[in-house]
Amino acid sequence: MVPAWLWLLCVSVPQVTLETQDRRVLWGPQPVLVRVKDENDQVPQFSQAIYRAQLSRGTRPGIPFLFLEASDQDEPGTANSDLRFRILSQAPAQPSPDMFQLEPRQGALALSPKGSTSLDHALEKTYQLLVQVKDMGDQASGHQAIATVEVSIIENTWVPLEPIHLAENLKVLYPHHIAQVHWSGDDVHYRLESQPLGPFDVDAEGNLYVTRELDTEAQAEYVLQVWAQNSRGEDYAAPLELHVLVMDENDNVPVCPPRGPAVSIPELSPPGTEVTRLSAEDADAPGSPNSHIVYQLLSPESEDEVEGRAFQVDPTSGSVTLGALPLQAGQNILLLVLAMDLAGAEGGFSSTCEVEVEVTDINDHAPEFTTSQIGPISLPEDVEPGTLVAMLTATDADLEPAFRLMDFAIEREDTEGTFDLDWEPDSGHVGLRLCKNLSYEAAPSHKVVVVVRSVAELVGPGPGPGATATVTVLVERVMPPPKLDQERYEASVPISAPAGSLLLTIQSSDPISRCLRFSLVNDSEGWLCIEKVSGEVHTAQSLQGAQPGDTYTVLVEAQDTDEPRLSTSAPLVIHFLKAPPAPALTPAPVPSRYLCTPRQDHGVIVSGPSKDSDLASGHGPYSFALGPNPTVQRDWRLQTLNGSHAYLTLALHWVEPREHIIPVVVSHNAQMWQLLVRVIVCRCNVEGQCMRKVGRMKGMPTKLSAVGILVGTLLAIGIFLILIFTHRTLSRKKDLDQPADSVPLKATV
Repeated sequence: MVPAWLWLLCVSVPQVTLETQDRRVLWGPQPVLVRVKDENDQVPQFSQAIYRAQLSRGTRPGIPFLFLEASDQDEPGTANSDLRFRILSQAPAQPSPDMFQLEPRQGALALSPKGSTSLDHALEKTYQLLVQVKDMGDQASGHQAIATVEVSIIENTWVPLEPIHLAENLKVLYPHHIAQVHWSGDDVHYRLESQPLGPFDVDAEGNLYVTRELDTEAQAEYVLQVWAQNSRGEDYAAPLELHVLVMDENDNVPVCPPRGPAVSIPELSPPGTEVTRLSAEDADAPGSPNSHIVYQLLSPESEDEVEGRAFQVDPTSGSVTLGALPLQAGQNILLLVLAMDLAGAEGGFSSTCEVEVEVTDINDHAPEFTTSQIGPISLPEDVEPGTLVAMLTATDADLEPAFRLMDFAIEREDTEGTFDLDWEPDSGHVGLRLCKNLSYEAAPSHKVVVVVRSVAELVGPGPGPGATATVTVLVERVMPPPKLDQERYEASVPISAPAGSLLLTIQSSDPISRCLRFSLVNDSEGWLCIEKVSGEVHTAQSLQGAQPGDTYTVLVEAQDTDEPRLSTSAPLVIHFLKAPPAPALTPAPVPSRYLCTPRQDHGVIVSGPSKDSDLASGHGPYSFALGPNPTVQRDWRLQTLNGSHAYLTLALHWVEPREHIIPVVVSHNAQMWQLLVRVIVCRCNVEGQCMRKVGRMKGMPTKLSAVGILVGTLLAIGIFLILIFTHRTLSRKKDLDQPADSVPLKATV
């Protein structure tokens, strides 16, 4: 209502505009805001005088089941329109006078906690409540209004539902009604939740629906919760639970596990060894026949083959195990196993599972040599250490590279340490090498036994006979080159020496008896020659052009006649001397000596002129040489021992037994002497003693007389035989000339 004074202002002041609340007054050109003060001149009013409501037993306390509505025409937001609700009375007052509670501001009527506990046992069917609404808020003054609320108590229909069984893949029209819930009170709204979230719904009447097909494999069971709520979304009671069970159908094929990497099984694994365990999955309901899976082996062999199969499968557990047939290393086998639901019954589904099996190698093969006997191998005894003697090859039937690693060793040999082995760790080839020098005299042959072993531990039987190989080595004797008695030869010769003069004899000092062939090299002047067999060096011609004091060097070469590749050489230096005056070569008194023929290992010592000798002109050294007689140089050999002595021996194996006079030329500086050495060559006995010729003994016949006696004896025997023969011939002739009757008769018996 507009105050009277404001209306008076409006009458006395033209051009003033009034509004309901804040009034804006236009006074001349400038607006003026005028606030109109409200007075509590309006009485609150209920929306209806009598309220009727149904209350279900089991309603929770404090949950409003009725909302009272009242209004006040006073200015909103002021104390004049601030309404408060309260219960004035309850009839009947049993079983408790305060069965209900009224929210003072909102007007929400609900059971009190005491009333909630008492209502289930109360016999009253109806309660009448006198309720009041008053303005001015909590102030004692104010206008008020009264209304009546009739509450009917009804039985609780909010009861649990039995589980619902729904077939999966149900072919019906959706949404499909499955159940209904009911709250017996007024002002009810239903809310539904499912665990897990599923295709379910509820309408305002509490009808429950499934909105599409269900799948057991996706979800076999749902728990639905339904709430009965008031208009403010507050729950009247605890929610109802409804279990929805989805009935399974055999609509899923068994699913094999994905094919993984190959399963490794060592070879020679015993029968019954588990290879793998199949676990096919069926999305049908667990524990039902639809998901009951059994297994059957399809390949590589049929389950019908009881004997001699390599694999077998347990139909219930899906365990794949080894059979009696052994597997070989390196095999890759693809097993096909049939997984069937419905326990293999007709009409079920099946899938084929694949299992790849790889048979791995174990070290069950001992390495063996490809050849157990090698040789004989011939090696010269001068072969250098480190030389490869033989190459042996061993093989291992295992497939794994680690199992094919081999270790080699010399098990035994004739001479320890003579040979050694050389091989690469990952190779089956081993070389037998020489470590020491060979000697034909020490060991003309060698036998080396080489053994091969597996580096990894061997499984199964031990190494067989092929694990060893015997190498036979024959040592070839190597003849050393010829060896001369001197490394350097020197000889002096007067420049007047005639052709054929013996200068010296080249001799061998080799302990091995061999035949040598001598030759001269670099004899540019052609002054010298050498006997190929004896080694005697002579002047080949007169030394024309040679000067006293000069030297002439040639090379003496000695070659083994049996082994031409074996040879040696030594330099020969000739010193030229001036021609001496012809000396009187007076034989020096040399005592007689004797030597044995055939030749034996001893000779005659020849000494140079003594100090007291007329031939000696001073001290040595002296040079010794045989005289220029070719026969002497052929039959004899003279070797200088030192500056005062020489050694005279037979050059030929056989020399005629008699007394020999050997001229020996001795030279010193420019002087020369000749010694006549008297040597008796004779036959010797086994003790090496000379057997001398003895003269004729008296009374013994000579050779001529012996021959005469023999001839006379033979002549006498011949004459005697002739006489006998003649006599017999004449006697036979006389018998033939006599008459037949004069022949005496032979007596008969």
